[in-house]
Amino acid sequence: MTAAVLLLALVTAERLGELWLARRNTAALLARGAHEVGAGHYPVIVALHVVWLAVLWWFGWDQPLDPAWLAVFGVLQVLRFWVLGTLGRRWTTRIIVLPGAPLVTHGPYRYMSHPNYAVVVGEIAVLPLCLGLPLVALVFSLANAVVLFIRIRCENRILAEAPQGHSGPRLEG
Repeated sequence: MTAAVLLLALVTAERLGELWLARRNTAALLARGAHEVGAGHYPVIVALHVVWLAVLWWFGWDQPLDPAWLAVFGVLQVLRFWVLGTLGRRWTTRIIVLPGAPLVTHGPYRYMSHPNYAVVVGEIAVLPLCLGLPLVALVFSLANAVVLFIRIRCENRILAEAPQGHSGPRLEG
Protein backbone atom coordinates (compact mmCIF):
# COMPACT_ATOMS: atom_id res chain seq x y z
CA MET A 1 0.00 0.00 0.00
CA THR A 2 1.40 3.39 -0.96
CA ALA A 3 1.45 6.36 1.40
CA ALA A 4 -0.98 8.12 -0.95
CA VAL A 5 -3.46 5.25 -0.72
CA LEU A 6 -3.20 5.31 3.07
CA LEU A 7 -3.79 9.08 3.15
CA LEU A 8 -6.74 8.90 0.77
CA ALA A 9 -8.23 5.97 2.70
CA LEU A 10 -7.97 7.93 5.96
CA VAL A 11 -9.58 11.03 4.43
CA THR A 12 -12.34 8.93 2.85
CA ALA A 13 -13.03 7.18 6.17
CA GLU A 14 -13.05 10.55 7.94
CA ARG A 15 -15.59 11.94 5.48
CA LEU A 16 -17.82 8.86 5.81
CA GLY A 17 -17.63 9.12 9.60
CA GLU A 18 -18.55 12.79 9.40
CA LEU A 19 -21.57 11.98 7.23
CA TRP A 20 -22.74 9.48 9.84
CA LEU A 21 -22.20 12.05 12.62
CA ALA A 22 -23.95 14.77 10.63
CA ARG A 23 -26.99 12.59 9.97
CA ARG A 24 -27.21 11.65 13.64
CA ASN A 25 -26.93 15.27 14.75
CA THR A 26 -29.39 16.48 12.11
CA ALA A 27 -31.99 13.92 13.17
CA ALA A 28 -31.59 14.89 16.83
CA LEU A 29 -31.91 18.61 16.04
CA LEU A 30 -34.98 18.07 13.86
CA ALA A 31 -36.53 16.04 16.67
CA ARG A 32 -36.05 19.08 18.94
CA GLY A 33 -38.04 21.31 16.56
CA ALA A 34 -35.28 22.55 14.25
CA HIS A 35 -35.75 23.00 10.51
CA GLU A 36 -33.45 22.98 7.51
CA VAL A 37 -32.66 26.05 5.43
CA GLY A 38 -30.98 26.12 2.03
CA ALA A 39 -31.53 22.46 1.24
CA GLY A 40 -31.50 23.18 -2.51
CA HIS A 41 -27.74 23.67 -2.70
CA TYR A 42 -26.86 20.75 -0.41
CA PRO A 43 -26.72 18.11 -3.21
CA VAL A 44 -24.23 20.31 -5.06
CA ILE A 45 -21.98 20.40 -1.99
CA VAL A 46 -22.15 16.62 -1.65
CA ALA A 47 -21.46 16.12 -5.37
CA LEU A 48 -18.48 18.48 -5.25
CA HIS A 49 -16.90 16.56 -2.36
CA VAL A 50 -17.61 13.14 -3.88
CA VAL A 51 -16.13 14.13 -7.24
CA TRP A 52 -13.14 15.78 -5.51
CA LEU A 53 -12.36 12.57 -3.63
CA ALA A 54 -12.92 10.41 -6.72
CA VAL A 55 -10.53 12.57 -8.76
CA LEU A 56 -7.94 12.39 -5.99
CA TRP A 57 -8.22 8.59 -5.94
CA TRP A 58 -8.06 8.40 -9.75
CA PHE A 59 -5.01 10.62 -10.20
CA GLY A 60 -3.32 10.51 -6.82
CA TRP A 61 -3.29 6.94 -5.53
CA ASP A 62 0.26 6.29 -6.73
CA GLN A 63 1.76 9.76 -6.25
CA PRO A 64 4.51 10.50 -3.75
CA LEU A 65 3.46 12.68 -0.83
CA ASP A 66 4.90 16.16 -0.38
CA PRO A 67 5.93 16.33 3.30
CA ALA A 68 5.46 20.11 3.61
CA TRP A 69 1.92 20.03 2.23
CA LEU A 70 1.19 16.94 4.33
CA ALA A 71 2.18 18.91 7.44
CA VAL A 72 -0.20 21.71 6.42
CA PHE A 73 -2.95 19.14 5.90
CA GLY A 74 -2.24 17.77 9.38
CA VAL A 75 -2.72 21.24 10.87
CA LEU A 76 -6.01 21.55 8.98
CA GLN A 77 -7.17 18.28 10.55
CA VAL A 78 -6.43 19.60 14.03
CA LEU A 79 -8.48 22.71 13.19
CA ARG A 80 -11.30 20.53 11.79
CA PHE A 81 -11.53 18.56 15.03
CA TRP A 82 -11.48 21.81 17.02
CA VAL A 83 -14.51 23.04 15.06
CA LEU A 84 -16.36 19.73 15.42
CA GLY A 85 -15.55 19.58 19.12
CA THR A 86 -16.71 23.15 19.64
CA LEU A 87 -20.05 22.57 17.92
CA GLY A 88 -20.55 19.10 19.36
CA ARG A 89 -24.10 17.86 18.71
CA ARG A 90 -24.85 21.07 16.84
CA TRP A 91 -22.48 20.20 13.99
CA THR A 92 -23.96 18.93 10.76
CA THR A 93 -23.33 19.25 7.04
CA ARG A 94 -26.65 21.01 6.51
CA ILE A 95 -27.91 24.40 7.67
CA ILE A 96 -30.24 23.49 10.52
CA VAL A 97 -31.98 26.22 12.50
CA LEU A 98 -33.04 25.52 16.08
CA PRO A 99 -35.13 28.52 17.13
CA GLY A 100 -33.88 30.21 20.28
CA ALA A 101 -30.55 28.41 20.37
CA PRO A 102 -27.69 30.67 21.43
CA LEU A 103 -25.06 31.56 18.87
CA VAL A 104 -21.81 29.65 19.31
CA THR A 105 -19.15 32.22 20.13
CA HIS A 106 -16.38 30.16 21.76
CA GLY A 107 -13.60 28.01 20.34
CA PRO A 108 -12.64 28.99 16.80
CA TYR A 109 -15.87 31.02 16.55
CA ARG A 110 -14.20 33.63 18.78
CA TYR A 111 -11.90 34.42 15.87
CA MET A 112 -14.06 34.02 12.77
CA SER A 113 -17.64 33.44 11.70
CA HIS A 114 -17.12 30.36 9.54
CA PRO A 115 -14.01 28.45 10.68
CA ASN A 116 -15.20 25.13 9.28
CA TYR A 117 -15.55 26.64 5.82
CA ALA A 118 -12.02 28.03 6.13
CA VAL A 119 -10.78 24.52 6.95
CA VAL A 120 -12.68 23.04 3.99
CA VAL A 121 -11.20 25.66 1.66
CA GLY A 122 -7.76 24.66 2.89
CA GLU A 123 -8.42 20.93 2.57
CA ILE A 124 -9.78 21.17 -0.96
CA ALA A 125 -6.58 22.93 -2.02
CA VAL A 126 -3.99 21.24 0.19
CA LEU A 127 -4.86 17.55 -0.17
CA PRO A 128 -4.30 17.62 -3.95
CA LEU A 129 -1.05 19.52 -3.36
CA CYS A 130 0.05 16.74 -0.98
CA LEU A 131 -0.28 14.45 -4.00
CA GLY A 132 1.41 16.78 -6.48
CA LEU A 133 -1.85 17.68 -8.25
CA PRO A 134 -1.92 21.49 -8.49
CA LEU A 135 -4.46 21.58 -11.33
CA VAL A 136 -6.90 19.51 -9.24
CA ALA A 137 -6.33 21.93 -6.35
CA LEU A 138 -7.10 24.91 -8.59
CA VAL A 139 -10.18 23.49 -10.32
CA PHE A 140 -11.83 22.26 -7.13
CA SER A 141 -10.89 25.39 -5.19
CA LEU A 142 -12.69 27.50 -7.79
CA ALA A 143 -15.74 25.21 -7.77
CA ASN A 144 -15.75 25.21 -3.96
CA ALA A 145 -15.57 29.03 -3.91
CA VAL A 146 -18.78 29.22 -5.94
CA VAL A 147 -20.58 26.72 -3.72
CA LEU A 148 -19.38 28.36 -0.51
CA PHE A 149 -20.42 31.79 -1.78
CA ILE A 150 -24.00 30.48 -2.05
CA ARG A 151 -23.80 28.57 1.22
CA ILE A 152 -22.33 31.37 3.33
CA ARG A 153 -24.80 33.92 1.94
CA CYS A 154 -27.65 31.62 2.95
CA GLU A 155 -26.23 31.01 6.41
CA ASN A 156 -25.44 34.70 6.99
CA ARG A 157 -29.00 35.63 6.00
CA ILE A 158 -30.36 33.23 8.62
CA LEU A 159 -27.94 34.53 11.25
CA ALA A 160 -28.90 38.14 10.47
CA GLU A 161 -32.62 37.36 10.85
CA ALA A 162 -32.15 35.79 14.30
CA PRO A 163 -32.64 37.81 17.49
CA GLN A 164 -29.41 39.37 18.80
CA GLY A 165 -27.18 36.66 20.28
CA HIS A 166 -29.41 33.80 19.13
CA SER A 167 -29.73 31.77 16.02
CA GLY A 168 -30.02 28.30 14.85
CA PRO A 169 -26.96 26.25 15.65
CA ARG A 170 -23.78 27.41 14.00
CA LEU A 171 -23.69 24.39 11.78
CA GLU A 172 -21.30 24.02 8.90
CA GLY A 173 -20.23 21.16 6.81
